[in-house]
Amino acid sequence: MEFDVLIIGGGAAGMSCALILGSALEKEFAKDKRVGIIMHQKTSHLQTALFNNVLGIPAGTPGSEILNEGPRQLADLYPEVKQIHKEKVREIMPEEGAFRIITNKGAYSAKEVVVAVGYTNSLTIKGLEEYVIPHKKAKASKNRIQLKNEDNLVKPGLYVAGTLSGCRSQFAIACGSGTSVATDILSGWSGEHTKVHDKLT
Repeated sequence: MEFDVLIIGGGAAGMSCALILGSALEKEFAKDKRVGIIMHQKTSHLQTALFNNVLGIPAGTPGSEILNEGPRQLADLYPEVKQIHKEKVREIMPEEGAFRIITNKGAYSAKEVVVAVGYTNSLTIKGLEEYVIPHKKAKASKNRIQLKNEDNLVKPGLYVAGTLSGCRSQFAIACGSGTSVATDILSGWSGEHTKVHDKLT
């Protein structure tokens, strides 16, 4: 299957990125774009999170609830975004004008890729090794990693979002990172600085 953008990771950053991209698919500049997200969530720190200090989320909300509700929200609002479940990415390989994404069950092609998995040093996606550095905003004792990037861009067509981009491990920061990457992609599609807002009529 071929995508214009394939997001890897179904945590805070990945789902936020997918929601923004999905919300733009009705725009003229994006109406023919194909967006997908590999919804791997097993290593997400949301599995054990409890939210009391996040704007708009009721105190006491467990992160697991967001992991469950997020894919439903995405499917209900933007069914055009293809959700790929029960697959884990093994390798990202460059190919002419795109990337080949190999999973444990198949392969995909994408013009742009957003890597939005966690920042643990157990990252096993081949093709990213040369970009791995110690995380700049985490305690050294935790042995966290990030991908070298400039404003979330690792290299042309390859983005990183969330804690793996060098963000601190806060839900709101990770969501914002994914959203920022999405607006960068939209700006590339439209040819000008672009964001998507919904407004009351």
